[in-house]
Amino acid sequence: MANHLSIRSYSRQRHGHAHDFHQLVLPLRGVIEIEFDAYSGNVAPGECVLIRRGQMHHFTADTEARFVVADMDTLPDNLAGSSPAVFSISPPLMRYLDFIEAQLEHQLNPGLEQSMFQVFALLLAEQRLMPQVDQRIRRLLGYIDERLGERLGIHQLASIACLSETQCKKLFREQVGLTVMQYLTQVRMDKAKALLQHTDYPVQVIAEQVGYTDVSAFSRRFSAHFGLSPTRFAR
Repeated sequence: MANHLSIRSYSRQRHGHAHDFHQLVLPLRGVIEIEFDAYSGNVAPGECVLIRRGQMHHFTADTEARFVVADMDTLPDNLAGSSPAVFSISPPLMRYLDFIEAQLEHQLNPGLEQSMFQVFALLLAEQRLMPQVDQRIRRLLGYIDERLGERLGIHQLASIACLSETQCKKLFREQVGLTVMQYLTQVRMDKAKALLQHTDYPVQVIAEQVGYTDVSAFSRRFSAHFGLSPTRFAR
């Protein structure tokens, strides 16, 4: 059934098939080993594999692994054209997968399940489609997301990725398309913008939540990034 979310497990026995709808597999726990004409390898939590309509694919996984599987009649615009077969997903979508698992295993409610699918599709349409990244860089991205309010320097971030500073800078830019500091600034500014729009926190509090102890420095950075001061944006 297309336009449908489910929780699946697989086995170590290799299976192969195709279907007449698009399918996305998003690991919750464990990895899936998958092979089709656009990809061959593992897909882990924090990633999504897109199997297009009619593509023959083969897969195996440990039986204790769990996955959210989305069957879709139509792909959002960001996935409809040329896009990576496997891509990293955003922290909000990853957290939404946990909700999907909890709700689907809690009760049968067709109306709610359709609403959940619609929210999933909206979140999917917002993905930046960052190609599958090295696990060390994926660990670093998660660390940055969880600690935006802390002072983060390249030495500390490189150690989290188990890389030298030079290796970290090079690998991060190759895989993410931005320098570490450019990426950090971007996610901080995006979060600040969301907090200004959706909460009534003072600018000082928002600045602290995205890692700025000096509200003037935060305001200058925000204004340079968006062309509008935090105070004017919040009005």
